[in-house]
Amino acid sequence: MKNLRIILISIAILAVLIAAFAFLLRKKTPSLANTNLGSASGLYNQANTLLKDGELLKAKGILQDIIINFPDFKDISEVEKQLQDLNMRIIFSALNTPQTKMYEVQSGDSLAKIAKKFNTTVELIKRSNNISSDAIHFGRSLRIWTGKFSCVVDKSQNILTVMSGDELVKVYIVSTGANNHTPIGTYKIINKLVNPPWYKDGKVVPPESPQNILGTRWMGFDLEGYGIHGTTEPETIGMQITQGCVRMLNKDVEELYLLLPVGTEVTIID
Repeated sequence: MKNLRIILISIAILAVLIAAFAFLLRKKTPSLANTNLGSASGLYNQANTLLKDGELLKAKGILQDIIINFPDFKDISEVEKQLQDLNMRIIFSALNTPQTKMYEVQSGDSLAKIAKKFNTTVELIKRSNNISSDAIHFGRSLRIWTGKFSCVVDKSQNILTVMSGDELVKVYIVSTGANNHTPIGTYKIINKLVNPPWYKDGKVVPPESPQNILGTRWMGFDLEGYGIHGTTEPETIGMQITQGCVRMLNKDVEELYLLLPVGTEVTIID
């Protein structure tokens, strides 16, 4: 009985010591959010090393941690830009992510059918699977992006933000309507054109004409006459200068065109 009491007392003392040690360890090991800005620099260096090694998903996680936990980091703007560029690199890659799935081509499939099935674009399927033609072969595995894209256009800042689900993908500088003419609301993309003609004053201005200001891509809304397009006047980007459409640099609208299928929602706010 005496030995049992001694054992129980020893166990109680040991439990107290373990609890005290754990408390001290927590005091000496602050969370990521409480570390100093020097740690942000270390994390940033680590992210860049991972990028050089091709560890894109790990690098993305670290960049996200820096943005969340170190908003005052001196290079935060560069971190945000680097994360956005990395997001696009991952989307266009063959990497498996939580927003992708592998699909085996079935008899009778076409790229258009597969794109419609998964609410994506033919261009994105081709890009991420390194396909140069529209021909696909039965039994081939394709990497499909399944994340749902949406866009928010902020007229006050002249920016277009692309989302995939709840995740910010990329922010573009755009032009919007002069005199606040771009209508607010939520619209859907209902048509997409490469090298679009421009309909002006009842006439058709062909894409090769210097008077056609639409640039290389058009994504029209379910509001007649409005949409997202490129430009032949890149110096106007960032201004409130259009007749109401959302204007982008050609290289940016071409990138966006790859991502957004017909049916994508675009919300425009003041």
